Amino acid sequence: QVQLVESGGGLVEPGGSLTLSCKVSPSIGSAFLMDWHRQGLGDQRDLVAALTRSGASTYAASVRGRFTISRDNAKNTVYLEMDKLQVEDTAVYFCRVQFPGGNVYWGQGTRVTVSS
Repeated sequence: QVQLVESGGGLVEPGGSLTLSCKVSPSIGSAFLMDWHRQGLGDQRDLVAALTRSGASTYAASVRGRFTISRDNAKNTVYLEMDKLQVEDTAVYFCRVQFPGGNVYWGQGTRVTVSS
C-alpha cells in the first residue's frame, strides 16, 4: 500500500520561506503526476503546483514565481519550496501522487501558518 507523509509545515512570518516534503512509500518511481494542494479554513481544496514524470511543472497564478515543486527519486520525496510567503498562503497543504492504473493517493496534510 502506498503511503504519503508530509512534513515541514509551521509558523512563519510574512516574507519568510518554508519547504514542505512529501515522503512516498514504498516508492515514487512509477508515479506520473505529483502535486500539492491547499485548503484554507472554510475553503475548498485547490491545486497549488503540479509536476509530471517528465519534469513539466505548473503553478496556480497566486503562487507562480514564489513556489517551486520538485522531486528526488532517490529519496522518494516530492518537495514544495515556498518563498515570499503571504498571509493568504495560510492553509493545510496536501500532497497527492498519481500512479498508472488510476491509483491516486493523498497525504494527511501539513499546516502552514503565515502570521506576524
